[in-house]
Amino acid sequence: MTAMKTIHLYGIPNCDTVKKARTWLADQAVETVFHDFKKEGVPANLLPGWLKAVGRDKLINRAGPTWRKLDAAIQASVVDDASASAVMTSHSSVIKRPVVVWADGTVTVGFKPELFAERLP
Repeated sequence: MTAMKTIHLYGIPNCDTVKKARTWLADQAVETVFHDFKKEGVPANLLPGWLKAVGRDKLINRAGPTWRKLDAAIQASVVDDASASAVMTSHSSVIKRPVVVWADGTVTVGFKPELFAERLP
C-alpha cells in the first residue's frame, strides 16, 4: 500500500455511523485521527471549509433527533453559513456524521464503504 497522509475523522464516538466508518478504516489499515465533538468541541475554524465543500444542507442533519428537538426559532435561524455555523458549534449533534477530511483535503460527510474505498489509493 502506498504511503498516505493521515485522514481526519470528526464525529461522536457512540454514533453507529461513526463506529462503522472507524472500523472500516481500521480494517483497511488506514491511519486515522479521530476528533470527538463531545470532548473536543466543533472545530469552528474548519466549519467554513466544510460548508464550502459540502454545503449546509448536507452538513446539518435536519432528519436527526437533535435537530427535531431544537426550538423552532433556532431551526428557523439557519438561513446562511454563518447562522448554520453558530447552530453547529452550539449543538454539535446536528452535524451529519462522520465528517471526513481526506489526505488530499477533500471533505465528505457520512459513510458508505464503496465511496470510502474510492478515496483510498
